[in-house]
Amino acid sequence: MNYVEALNVTKKYNQEQLLKYYDRLSEIEKVELLRQIANIDWSLLAILKKEKREHQRGVLEPLDAIETQEIQQKKDIFYQTGMKAIQEGKVAAVLLAGGQGTRLGFDKPKGMLNVGETKELFLFEQLINNVTEVAKAADTWIPFYIMTSEKNQTDTINFFEENHYFGYPKEYIKFFMQEMAPSVDYNGKILLEGYGRISLSPNGNGGWFSSMKKSGVLEDAKHRGVIWFNIFSVDNVLQKIADPLFIGATIENGNVSGAKVVKKVEPEERVGVLCKEDGKPAIVEYYEMTNEMLTAKKENGDLQYSFGVTLNYLFHLDQLEDILNDEMPTHVVEKKIPYLNEQGNLIKPDQPNGYKFEQLVLDMIHMLDNCLPYEVIRKEEFAPIKNRTGVDSLESARLLMKENGIPL
Repeated sequence: MNYVEALNVTKKYNQEQLLKYYDRLSEIEKVELLRQIANIDWSLLAILKKEKREHQRGVLEPLDAIETQEIQQKKDIFYQTGMKAIQEGKVAAVLLAGGQGTRLGFDKPKGMLNVGETKELFLFEQLINNVTEVAKAADTWIPFYIMTSEKNQTDTINFFEENHYFGYPKEYIKFFMQEMAPSVDYNGKILLEGYGRISLSPNGNGGWFSSMKKSGVLEDAKHRGVIWFNIFSVDNVLQKIADPLFIGATIENGNVSGAKVVKKVEPEERVGVLCKEDGKPAIVEYYEMTNEMLTAKKENGDLQYSFGVTLNYLFHLDQLEDILNDEMPTHVVEKKIPYLNEQGNLIKPDQPNGYKFEQLVLDMIHMLDNCLPYEVIRKEEFAPIKNRTGVDSLESARLLMKENGIPL
């Protein structure tokens, strides 16, 4: 895209402010700004014009999980089925690692966080260790795809290079960049965060598959024969990846997807719960649940809505491509967005000042035919690092890692 083309398209969408500082930029900066403008999905702006209304949920019903006792009883069958899929090259791991460790006071990719105490043990490293354990048991390396963002791709790739991919074969690890979406103010104007820099943010955890396709790594997966994708977040240091039992249970139960879940510690725990909505799998957020739903119990005294998701899912390729063709919904989310004011000064607001556009995995789940909730033991597989201190912090994760025999 050249300047004239950029001027025409910004005029068309009433976004001329994007070129306000064009003449102050170096030639390299001009090229970069034009690239950003060329990549804007202008259809997102139309979403803002739709009448704003509360999302009405359909008819919600509990969805029973396959619980640890049943998994234990059938573990031999599940393990054999899952291991066979892995050994035949049908399973890939997809790490969602587009975020920074800002909330942890760490201004680098979150996966670069050192979770060790007496030695260096990086979050990326431990996740690689987790999948390596399965790969060695299967005597088969598992394709490992890592989704980064514009803000952390270079740092992430360099970090893996410097650490020799933590012993994992380089040819089995591929990086791809998450698609970015522009941020807008309350009037629908796209914000700038620098003279030649549009305010962009990753398009949500539901954008992982479309980003794989756009980047070309999906073709790599297909070429390898992959039909199952185990996606997981960078937060959870204990999670099992490409878990043969999880894969086998999903296949043996005839499901097209699976979700690792943990039993809630209390009715009000702030986790999304896997259930059914209008007969299809769905995730209902804790704040969407009525008091009646929170406290409803089964005959044995267990909560009816008792299993929270851990952001560790298994998806079948055919269903993913159907979802892509049907188009996922895009959510408009209020956020605090740094921006250049009229005077060209960078402002970091302490209150929400605009919108970001996101696609969410929970919508992806609801577009599927079915989903198997697969229970894991919390203290063995759920140690997310989201906060500086307290619950779900580095401190709490370290305690659980020690309980599981991981040297720190």
